[in-house]
Amino acid sequence: MTIHHQPGKERIDAVRGFNRFYTRQIGLLDEGLLKSAFSLTEARVLYELAHRDGLTATDLARDLGLDPGYLSRLLKKFEERGLVERAATQADARRSSIALTPVGRAAFAPLNQGSHDQVAALLDRLPTIEQDRLVKAMQTVQRLLSEGTEAKIPYMLRPLQVGDIGWIIHRQGLLYAQEYGWDETYEALVAEILGAFVKSFDPKWERSWIAEREGEVVGSVFVVRQSDAVAKLRLLYVEPSARGLGIGRRLVEECIGFARARGYKTLTLWTNDVLTSARRIYEAAGFKLADEERHHAFGKDLVGQNWNLEL
Repeated sequence: MTIHHQPGKERIDAVRGFNRFYTRQIGLLDEGLLKSAFSLTEARVLYELAHRDGLTATDLARDLGLDPGYLSRLLKKFEERGLVERAATQADARRSSIALTPVGRAAFAPLNQGSHDQVAALLDRLPTIEQDRLVKAMQTVQRLLSEGTEAKIPYMLRPLQVGDIGWIIHRQGLLYAQEYGWDETYEALVAEILGAFVKSFDPKWERSWIAEREGEVVGSVFVVRQSDAVAKLRLLYVEPSARGLGIGRRLVEECIGFARARGYKTLTLWTNDVLTSARRIYEAAGFKLADEERHHAFGKDLVGQNWNLEL
């Protein structure tokens, strides 16, 4: 049994002192966050909308601990400025999901970059070993203060960012080598696919989802246009440390929802029969095996499979 003691004045003063120090370090006392026109709360709401899909006002109020009336006024101001738009949710037409408009994403971009640059400058004052100590100490603070509270969202989905492509190529190449013995030609294929995705990306018909947990990429998937009627699901993967959280299933559901919303008739994918976990997800989502063929690739004898979902 854990025994809890009332914290002493010294500890309380130490925590309060740290709070005053850190808020000054990152400029939270300034009138506008990062010299912008947005307050800290406004920037936090924009961040959630930029990194999570399908949020409602209820979701935002609950997850950010905001008063619903205050949040409603804030969102109304955002709507008047053309930063957000509402749409009826699929589950309940009476509830509206909130999303950033292109104007809203343009307004958020400098905030996001400014925050990144500010923290980079803060860390840059320290040698690498001290940076690691600082980050681990912060993670310890977050973990200890989160104990006993159920994580509502163990991960989040966000759009592709600079740096993700190289990371995904690296991790997929490494993971498939470790788990299936595939050689470097698979890593080369991933690089080719993702390079083409970035070069010819059409946001109207194509989309990417990056799963992030505690600041680390733990999975991803891509939808690319094959024709006016057919979209292709590509490169689904989930890190071993994040398996069992339903991330793979969620990523596939996002692909299906996007393909339907864009008017595609079929969502197709190519995989290999040894990838049993992924195949189970596809089958559960309604994909049907169209055909399969033995082939030699990535240093192994494999059975390639084409799966289709009629939308």
